[in-house]
Amino acid sequence: MMPMPYRLLTSLAVRLNGRIYIFDAGEGTQLGLKKTKLGVRGLGVVVVSHLHADHCLGIPGIMMLKSQIQDPEPLTILGPPGITRFIQQAHENLEFYLNFPITFVEWSPDADEVAYEDTEVRIIWHPLEHSRFCLGYRLEELDRPGKFKPHLAASLEIPKGSLWGKLQQGEQITLEDGREISPDQVLGEPRRGRHVAYVVDTKPSKGIYRLCEGADLAFVEGMFLPEHAEHAEAKGHLTVVDAARIAGRAGVRRAVLVHISPRYNDNELSLLAEAAKSRFDRAEIGEDFRVYRVPYPNDEESAGSKQRAAGSKQRAAGSKSNSQFVKWSNGYEGT
Repeated sequence: MMPMPYRLLTSLAVRLNGRIYIFDAGEGTQLGLKKTKLGVRGLGVVVVSHLHADHCLGIPGIMMLKSQIQDPEPLTILGPPGITRFIQQAHENLEFYLNFPITFVEWSPDADEVAYEDTEVRIIWHPLEHSRFCLGYRLEELDRPGKFKPHLAASLEIPKGSLWGKLQQGEQITLEDGREISPDQVLGEPRRGRHVAYVVDTKPSKGIYRLCEGADLAFVEGMFLPEHAEHAEAKGHLTVVDAARIAGRAGVRRAVLVHISPRYNDNELSLLAEAAKSRFDRAEIGEDFRVYRVPYPNDEESAGSKQRAAGSKQRAAGSKSNSQFVKWSNGYEGT
C-alpha cells in the first residue's frame, strides 16, 4: 500500500506519561508526528510488524527528525528478523546525521514473549500469518499500586501529608520513631494497567486472540468488505467481519479497524463500519489523526456501577484525568 491523498499509511502512537511508543512507520509518518504536535522528544521505542514498505519505510525519516533535537534519548527498535540490517543499511547508504544510540531487538523462535519492558509498560509480541513473516503486539501498562486505605494509615499513626503520598506511589517509608512501613500495609491489591493491542497484516490466526484477549483497546486490520473475502485470503489479510468477530470473541472492550484497502473511498467507509458492527457493536473504523483515550478498567467499571445504582440511563464513562492517550498516527487510522 502507498499513502493516498485521502488516506495515509498505518501507524499507531501510544503516549503515556510523556513517553511515546510508535507501532509501524510507513512513508511519511514523521509528518503525522509534526501535524499532531506529538513530536519525537518522548519517543523511545519504535515497533515494527513486518518488512513491507508501508510499515517500515518511514523509520529513517523519524530517525532524522529525532536527530534534530538536542540530547535526544536512546531509541529501541523492535521487529522481525532483518529489521537491524534494514535500518543500518539505510543509515549507511543515506549517510544521515545520527546523535543517539539505537538498540535493536529482533524476534527469534526462542525469543521471550515479552519483547520489551521499562518502568511504564511491557510489550508482548506474537507471530501472525501473512505473506511475509509478521508480528502482532500488545502493550500492557504495568500494574498500579492498590487503592490507598486511610483508616489503615491512621491506625499505624502515619502523619498525613507527603508520607501518605509516597505510600500511595508504592514507596516504603520510615517514620520518626524508626518504624518502617511498606505500601502493602496500607494499600489494597495491585490494579491492572491498560492494555492496547496492535494487529495488522494477517489472516485469522490463534495469535490474534492471544494479543487481543481482554484488551481495553485493540487496533485490528479490517482491510476488505466480506464480499471481497477472496482477496483477503489470497493476500493474507482480514475482512472487517473477520476482525470484528475476533475482537468480540477475544473480549476486547473497544476495537478500531484499520489498514483499510485503498480500493474503498471515504464514501464507502460506512459500509465497512456497518459490516463490522453487525458482528461486534463496539467496533469502529479508524480515522486519521484521531486521539483515543483509554480509561483504567476499574474506573470504567466503577463509573458504570455508580450509574446503575443511581438508575442512570447514560452510558458509563471512565475518568478523563486518568486517561492514556493513544494516537493512531499517520494512517487512515492516523495520529
